[in-house]
Amino acid sequence: MKAVICGGGIAGLGLARCLGDRGWDVVVLEKAPALRTQGYMIDFFGPGYTAAEELGLRPRLHELGYDVDELRYVDENGHRRAGMTYATLNRAVGGRLISIMRPDLERALYERLPAHVDVRFGTTLKAVAGHDSGAAVTLDDGTCLEADVVVGADGVHSAVRRLVFTGSTGGADAGAAASEDDDARHVRHLGFHTAAFIFEDTEIHAACRGSFVLTDTTDRQMGFYALRDGRVAAFAVHRTADPGLPGDPREALRKEYGGLGWVVPRALRACPPGDEVYYDQVAQTEVPCWSRGRVTLVGDACYAVSLLAGQGASLGLAGARVLAEQLAEEPSVTTALRRYEDQWRPVVTEKQRAARKGVRWFLPRSQGELRARRLALRAARLPGVGRYLASALTGRSRGIFGGG
Repeated sequence: MKAVICGGGIAGLGLARCLGDRGWDVVVLEKAPALRTQGYMIDFFGPGYTAAEELGLRPRLHELGYDVDELRYVDENGHRRAGMTYATLNRAVGGRLISIMRPDLERALYERLPAHVDVRFGTTLKAVAGHDSGAAVTLDDGTCLEADVVVGADGVHSAVRRLVFTGSTGGADAGAAASEDDDARHVRHLGFHTAAFIFEDTEIHAACRGSFVLTDTTDRQMGFYALRDGRVAAFAVHRTADPGLPGDPREALRKEYGGLGWVVPRALRACPPGDEVYYDQVAQTEVPCWSRGRVTLVGDACYAVSLLAGQGASLGLAGARVLAEQLAEEPSVTTALRRYEDQWRPVVTEKQRAARKGVRWFLPRSQGELRARRLALRAARLPGVGRYLASALTGRSRGIFGGG
């Protein structure tokens, strides 16, 4: 059996590993010229942690991960206003949490791919077509690849989804007919833009070592954490009703966050050129049916939960494992794809719903909401309260701010 996987991120590489281990002939197509280096720190837990453990990846992930002591919110002078220890968060998930840079998670998956998996960087899709006995992908250089199944694991802005699941025909032979406007209905903009970049600054590195430090602000915030190579990783998020992305991310960041205090102006001056900045809208994807014939979607391409949910990477890897298991166990590819969706859609639908309810906790809109968050975090020091709040943040239960 042969699979063509479009997208070399967490879901795509995870699926390639799972299918490759089962003896499938796998080709991974990735438009980036190499493994990505842009991205932000994630807290990796939940079903993806279990999947990584089953794949034998846990030791490598812990090696690449970071020991974070505290999530800390600070005022315009860098003084602590509120926070929560990561020990509390870790206990809420049974000690099964790793703080890791998203590119490092992708690297760990790439390192452990079976030797026969063919990863092709710098490739762009032109068309995808499905038929009764298989599917085919045409690249921009004219190359055509036939497979038993084609999987779109190419993120929120999925080319496979646009080519196959939109357009006037709506079928698996839609090819290049669909436009980005047609595909927009599958993407739910949640009212935020987010960005991440890496820079060098010894003073900021020292101030953040061992903690994830965020500005305690409304409508927009920046956060920083120290990397082991002496550099600093920055994370930014702000409210906006416009899903459109700026032409120059660096200038957009300087304009949007320039009024924040503490070390933010200094970090913005050190921000690298726009093409070295990760910048995107915060969005969820909602596709009525994840498969068309023998073409299917996985990860953010069909069920992005957004960074509000905090489990996108985890659900991407775990969903890929569910898909691989169904394809390996069920002789009929179309039946396997249907069972994959039946099993996994309820899980991600609940996470998406919980994320939308937790917006006020994630980035308060008013001073009142900001004070409520501070009070909740201070109450976390009380016996039992910290574990309850941490469970709400990590999705183990529904909490006072609607997370779940």
